[in-house]
Amino acid sequence: MTRADSAARDRDDPREGYDWSPRSPVRARDAASLVLIREGDRGPEVLMGQRSKNLDFMPHRYVFPGGRLDTEDHRVRPATDFRPSVKDKLARSLPPDRARALAVAAIRETFEETGLILGKPAPAPKGSVTEDWKGFLDLGLAPALDELDAIGRAITPAQLPKRFNARFFVARADHVQGEIVGSGELINIGWLPVEEAIAMGIADITEIVARLALRWFQHPQTRFTRDPLPLYCFRRGRRMVIER
Repeated sequence: MTRADSAARDRDDPREGYDWSPRSPVRARDAASLVLIREGDRGPEVLMGQRSKNLDFMPHRYVFPGGRLDTEDHRVRPATDFRPSVKDKLARSLPPDRARALAVAAIRETFEETGLILGKPAPAPKGSVTEDWKGFLDLGLAPALDELDAIGRAITPAQLPKRFNARFFVARADHVQGEIVGSGELINIGWLPVEEAIAMGIADITEIVARLALRWFQHPQTRFTRDPLPLYCFRRGRRMVIER
């Protein structure tokens, strides 16, 4: 079975497996994803992996590395801070320390799920660190936020039993190091041409973010600007796009 066949099998109803009975809305948890993009033999490529069928959120789906914000993400000191323009646009909806923590979370999740590191040399951290960060920081590196740009935000619909308030970051793949090594949460990890990934039937928000990353990559004038971030959310059952 090809990647496209596997993805198409689950595209008919992306909500399959959820209990859609009436319920009080669940609070959306902060999360972050990182889109790594590069020029490949077949055009621009992004790093994606397929979520395990045993996961209760978006099983089987091809996604970008990412996950929820952890407490430790606030404690890790980056090697470099955001560029001023990125810091400014994130500040419209986030305190600076939380914006940094979300970017750190995106870099951590990418390392955990794929083995790739977006980092630069930094002094050894003071005190103990969690196992999630040990392999990264032991290399004498810390997160490189100056290579990140923020390209979007999405909030999971209120009726879903698991919800996220996710920020999406993008970086050029030539700034990362390491070899792709999966942790089991993502399988079939690899570089996919953007148009091929879209044709596989990825989730709507994943497609939207892939197109945002492609535009960012192909049009340098769109990179690291202070332009408001698009927020994709649902109100009264209808998807909305709000610029913030």
